[in-house]
Amino acid sequence: MIMRKTKVLIIEDDANIQELLRYNLAKEGYQVVSAIEGEDGLKKAQIEKPNLIILDLMLPGMDGLEICRILKTDPGTAGIPIIMVTAKGEESDVVAGLELGADDYMTKPFSPKVLVARIRTCLRRNKQKSIDQSSVLELNNLSIHPGRHEVLADGKPIDLTFTEFKLLHLLASRPGWVFTRYQIVDAIKGEDYIVTDRTVDVQVVGLRKKLGDYGRYIETVRGIGYRFKDLS
Repeated sequence: MIMRKTKVLIIEDDANIQELLRYNLAKEGYQVVSAIEGEDGLKKAQIEKPNLIILDLMLPGMDGLEICRILKTDPGTAGIPIIMVTAKGEESDVVAGLELGADDYMTKPFSPKVLVARIRTCLRRNKQKSIDQSSVLELNNLSIHPGRHEVLADGKPIDLTFTEFKLLHLLASRPGWVFTRYQIVDAIKGEDYIVTDRTVDVQVVGLRKKLGDYGRYIETVRGIGYRFKDLS
């Protein structure tokens, strides 16, 4: 039985869809908060701190991608799972949302039962995350702070995307441990995403470039994947 404290924020401008979602989620025991416009949805996300957000990409005013970007770059809301909902079904929108840190997506029209199942999966995955938000990884002069979503190299901040940060933290948390490309994708995006080896390779190239001299700590294991250099 889901406890009432599990709060879901619905940011959706279609009144019929919003009411349908509210009814089905309330029936499952979720506490539901809703917003029709982008700015109002962002404000409620920041104030209410829901356990999960259902976010329509096509909204009046501020669109869903911009809301996602703001929420995922704010340490206070970065950990809230986001399920994107789009009527367009365009690959570019889905990719853009996932790169900004969204956890899952659905294309309209969709089954409320399927959405509820996706919500359960996202909440379960989020709960199972074992990252200690108070611990900082110190690797020579490279500092990785998951709670602040901050990386410092020689004391200077490195600007990483949500996905780049998760990739770096995953590798650095287990120096010397080899991760396959698909293990990396499962860890930073979840098992439901179909990707190619090239997707991970592109992320690693960008991450190495941003890390400068410290990029050499991310080692390629030919034919398998990547690892963070064991500095012990």
